[in-house]
Amino acid sequence: MPDSSPVSRFETCLAIVLGFEGGFTDDPRDPGGATNFGVTRRTLAGWRGITPWQNLPVAEVRALGQPEATRIYRALYWDRCNADQLPTGLDLAVFDFAVNSGPVRAITMLQQEVGAVPDGLIGPKTLNAIKERIALTGVAGIIVALCNGRLGFLQRLAITATFGRGWSRRVDQIRMLALAAARASASSPSQPQKGTSAMNLGFLAGYKTYIVGAAMLVAGIAQLAGVAIPALGGQSAGDLLMQGLAVIFLRQGITNTVSAAVSSTATKAG
Repeated sequence: MPDSSPVSRFETCLAIVLGFEGGFTDDPRDPGGATNFGVTRRTLAGWRGITPWQNLPVAEVRALGQPEATRIYRALYWDRCNADQLPTGLDLAVFDFAVNSGPVRAITMLQQEVGAVPDGLIGPKTLNAIKERIALTGVAGIIVALCNGRLGFLQRLAITATFGRGWSRRVDQIRMLALAAARASASSPSQPQKGTSAMNLGFLAGYKTYIVGAAMLVAGIAQLAGVAIPALGGQSAGDLLMQGLAVIFLRQGITNTVSAAVSSTATKAG
């Protein structure tokens, strides 16, 4: 029987991000070098306090486990972006941007979009600027602007010819999923708001996670059968199937490793 416990926004967003990142790769065309769960060799070395980062063997990247990867994502990207305080949907857009291009770039671009000082830190002033922008364009307006700005940045990189198509597809999918999350949150007035004691509850909880994942799978299969699904933003059948599987099959693993990460952090704090 599926786990009916609430799933946090971090868990939901991490499952989506890991669906893009995959396992171990060491593509010589990728300046990030050896990577596992989307964590580069340089990032892992910094996380473990190893300097210079080249002293970390590639074998350590290959052996990286999901529990440690989850702690890295939480500390270096989600918490760094203060994503628990961001509106539902925007949290995913900023988090994935931070993972792909660095938290400072993601945060400063968000700040530029909402008219805040681009200092690379999401604090009270930036959160207030986000609220003011939402009053004018809604959360969707910020999500679309941020994703467009992100895509523009990626298209200017020297390695766009090699990775550009995959990047564009990823940003398009993140835009679609972030907008869907924002709409779902807006249509659920009883949902706890972020910033309260229940701020970690996401728009997908318990069995609803599996329903959404199944819906993506059904939409993907329908497209393979030649049935268009306009409401899903023109995503390909393969993209929908990948996202559906990521949400369904990664949910339980992410839940377990997040719990381990939280326990580990609490132990260190004590």
